[in-house]
Amino acid sequence: MQKIDMNLWERKELFEFFSGVSQPFYSVTFTVEVTKLYDYVKSKGLSFYYALVYLCTEAVNETEAFLYVLREGELYRIDRREPSFTDLKPGSELFYIVTMPSGESMEEFCLAAKKKSMEQTSFIDGGQETDDLIYFSCLPWIELTALTNERDFCADDSVPRIAWGKYREENGRKRLQMSVELNHRFTDGVHVGMFYTALRGRIEALE
Repeated sequence: MQKIDMNLWERKELFEFFSGVSQPFYSVTFTVEVTKLYDYVKSKGLSFYYALVYLCTEAVNETEAFLYVLREGELYRIDRREPSFTDLKPGSELFYIVTMPSGESMEEFCLAAKKKSMEQTSFIDGGQETDDLIYFSCLPWIELTALTNERDFCADDSVPRIAWGKYREENGRKRLQMSVELNHRFTDGVHVGMFYTALRGRIEALE
C-alpha cells in the first residue's frame, strides 16, 4: 500500500469536483462476450460464476484507478483488491456473502470458492469486510439491463460493485450484460473502458 500526496495527484481537480456532489456514484451496464469462457469452464468442469468473478477481479487489479481508497481522510493506492461475492446453497432462496483471496489461478480459485461457499454457515464474516474488496453479485435468472446497489451512504466508499445476469445465446455466441458501479471521485468512464478491455483480453486468452 502506498500513501499518495493529494496535492500531487493528477486527479485532484476531478476528485474535488465530484466531492461536492451529494451522490457521486454512477453505474454503467455493457455487453460482454463470454462464449470462450463458457466453453473453457465446461471443458474443465469449473463454475462459470466463480470463473467470471476471478477474471473480473484480475481485470480490476489491472485498472489503476480502481485501486485508490480514502482512509481517515488520507489517500492510498492499495496493492490489490479481492473478491466478496454472493452465493446460494442448493435448495435455498437465501443468499450469503463469501469473501476470500482470488489465489494464483482461475482453477485454484474456482475449487477454493466452491469449498468455502459450501462450508460457510453464516450470512457474512464481518471481520473480512474491508475497503480493499470488490462486491460481486449475479442474477442468472434474468437478462440484466441495469442495476443499482444498496449502500450505507459514505462518499469515501471506493469499493467497485460488479454484477451480471443471464447470458443470451445468438448464432452460437453467448453474451451477458454486466453492471459496474463506481465512485466518480476515483474513476471515470475511461476507466470502465480499461476494465472492459482487460476483462475481454483475459477471456480471449483462454485456451
